[in-house]
Amino acid sequence: MSEIVFFLEELSAEALLKGLLPRILPNAPPCKYVVHEGKQDLEKRLEQRLRGYRVPGARFVVLRDQDSADCRAVKNSLRNKCAAGAHPDVLVRIACREIESWYLADLRAVERGLGVKGLASRQQEKRFRDPDSLPSPAKELSKIAPSYQKIGGSRLIGPHLDVRNTRSTSFRHFVNGIRGLAAVARGT
Repeated sequence: MSEIVFFLEELSAEALLKGLLPRILPNAPPCKYVVHEGKQDLEKRLEQRLRGYRVPGARFVVLRDQDSADCRAVKNSLRNKCAAGAHPDVLVRIACREIESWYLADLRAVERGLGVKGLASRQQEKRFRDPDSLPSPAKELSKIAPSYQKIGGSRLIGPHLDVRNTRSTSFRHFVNGIRGLAAVARGT
């Protein structure tokens, strides 16, 4: 694998991944980030960008928020666009509901990244045990950490996220998917 190319919905996802990926794959190949201006822009341009990408050995990952859509429908639609773009083997991952649910699954990381004291002790509250089920994780995060800003907060929290955390199923699937992608590329 020559590189991993991430097709992302927004800048906050790139900010997160730059701090998180070195801990998922310490010996990762170079990563490139193709950031879009929202989910509609991502979906509109994905097929064409995949078709035009010519770097031999590149592997691709699409990361998008679920928001209020049906997770399976979103994933199937993205997979179809990838196949139409001549890359049916793209790893597609959906953050249930929003990427902020990954942060709410690891309040210790939020506490460390944003410097908000006492958040880690709230992890066992019902709403933080299964943050993928929250209707608006970004609003919930802003309530408990008013200093949170999407891009800056993602940059600060990402390096602290526990890659073994299982409270967010979508985060666990993302981490396992990235590791699996690297293992396939290495032939292990």
